[in-house]
Amino acid sequence: MRNQPLGNPGGSLWLGLAIGALGGALFAFLKLPLAWMLGAMVFTTFASISGVQISLPHWLRTSMIAILGVMIGSAFSPDLIDQLDRWAVSIAGLLVYAILAGAMVLVYLRKVGGYDPVTAYFSSSPGGLNEMVIVGREMGGDDRIIALTQASRILLTVMTIPFMFRLLGDYDPPPGLLPRGASINLPMSEWLLLGGCAVIGPFLAKLIRLPAASLTGAMFLSATVHIAGWSEGSPPSILVALAQVVLGTGVGCRFSGTDVREVVRVVRLSLGSTTLLIASAVAAGLIMEQITGIPWYMLVLAYAPGGLAEMSLVALGIGQDIAFVATHHLFRISIVVILAPLAFRLMRRGL
Repeated sequence: MRNQPLGNPGGSLWLGLAIGALGGALFAFLKLPLAWMLGAMVFTTFASISGVQISLPHWLRTSMIAILGVMIGSAFSPDLIDQLDRWAVSIAGLLVYAILAGAMVLVYLRKVGGYDPVTAYFSSSPGGLNEMVIVGREMGGDDRIIALTQASRILLTVMTIPFMFRLLGDYDPPPGLLPRGASINLPMSEWLLLGGCAVIGPFLAKLIRLPAASLTGAMFLSATVHIAGWSEGSPPSILVALAQVVLGTGVGCRFSGTDVREVVRVVRLSLGSTTLLIASAVAAGLIMEQITGIPWYMLVLAYAPGGLAEMSLVALGIGQDIAFVATHHLFRISIVVILAPLAFRLMRRGL
């Protein structure tokens, strides 16, 4: 269910957050990319598959995701309007990439992984994790395998991309232990405006049934107030770090209560499929760079098969254009969530 906690329902929230914060602090001390999210993700994943009873309540994750939505929206400005024509071309390329890459992974999971047709289809569809699990279950797929495969894809993608940028020399680490963000000493008017975006945005998004409403609603409302020039503020670094820890802990908690052998099998399969996806994202980025003039590494960030919140944080962590990356991932997730069930019904007999 959408409102159930991630991880073991009887597990400890505080233990999970403590493990996640410890991992984030260690990664930040070591100056690793996207330290607070990756550290929390790695430490809580190992804790989960080791049998540690941890959990993360739905309300906490959605609250932190709304804060991330406000942060992403704060990256939008009036100047971005002039770039929309180039973005339209790269978004069209993204949709072609998503269809081809999804089909490639579908074949891989069927032939190599031995997944049944329904489970393979919704495990390979690069949409929102929760949406693919729910629709996949309704269509008769194994929702646990779909969730594990999708979570493994996000985990491996988010762990790979920042280090790839670091090896390429395009990683610009933050000066201190905290991620990039504003000072906590914001004017009260900014706190009220940004807080309003975090609270009202998700509510409006749910009314019009946007996917990932907590994130997209806060992002759209924050982007609106920033493009209109009503605000130039963004959430402070300490809140961004906390949101990263919660998001990373949430990914790790998804592996709780799962047999270690099953996790190893799914992660091994996901390693192969994620390699295919990232390699094809690089190829698509190089091709689209020639068409749009947008640097290929920016296109890789926009095309890479991670989650919207996670890849936006990757862009923040390595100092790239968050608005560009978030817009592309939002389009990808929206199109997949809308079209994947319809496409599945049309092609079911051929699987």
